[in-house]
Amino acid sequence: PMEDVSDPPFRAVCKDNGADLMYTEFISSEGLIRDAIKSRKKLDIFEYERPVGIQIFGGDEDSLAMAAKIVEVTNPDLLDINFGCPVKKVALKGAGAGVLKDIDLMVRLTSAVVKATSLPVTVKTRLGWDEVAERLQDVGIQALAIHGRTRTQMYKGEADWTLIGKVKNNPRIKIPIFGNGDIDSPEKAVEYKNRYGVDGIMIGRAAIGYPWIFNEIKHYVKTGEHLPPPTIEDRLFVCRKHLNKS
Repeated sequence: PMEDVSDPPFRAVCKDNGADLMYTEFISSEGLIRDAIKSRKKLDIFEYERPVGIQIFGGDEDSLAMAAKIVEVTNPDLLDINFGCPVKKVALKGAGAGVLKDIDLMVRLTSAVVKATSLPVTVKTRLGWDEVAERLQDVGIQALAIHGRTRTQMYKGEADWTLIGKVKNNPRIKIPIFGNGDIDSPEKAVEYKNRYGVDGIMIGRAAIGYPWIFNEIKHYVKTGEHLPPPTIEDRLFVCRKHLNKS
């Protein structure tokens, strides 16, 4: 999920090129319940995208619960809560990665969403405290994606996957754990999956301008060999599709 990036045109070309599970841009719970046009537009999902998740963010239990009920009407395959966005205008309002400062609040917010919807609920977060995963699992989330940077790192420096591996290898954790951060090649995807034992890998920025990365990774996982790079014709085809859908 990337604001102003993972819209329907971008998701269409990623799906064509091997993305297994996709998400909408994150959606403000406050915007949804106030009927903000920009927030409502982000609910657009299409059958060919499935499985697809809708991601919401917010810092108020009632607002997130109401937003979850609105999202459920659009019938995505899952509902994801963003506790990872480091951008100031989100984090300083006590949403996104801002919630990492108050783990009890994070658990209450998550519990409110789980209780408000029959959809599977997942969470996307950043490095924080080890007990977070256990507590979120205990209130009913179905999977957890962890970005290997702290909030203060934003997108700088190198993602630290050791703590992601620590969560995955915690014997109390039964839900799938997805790793995120710095995966930009088939070799790195295989190396990190094998080293840290995660159930899946989430790719964000590496797909911007290069949606072929999904099939390239999947082919490398299966065969140990590289697909040939996209030709000029391949690139033009994707550019045209992205433009036409936009």
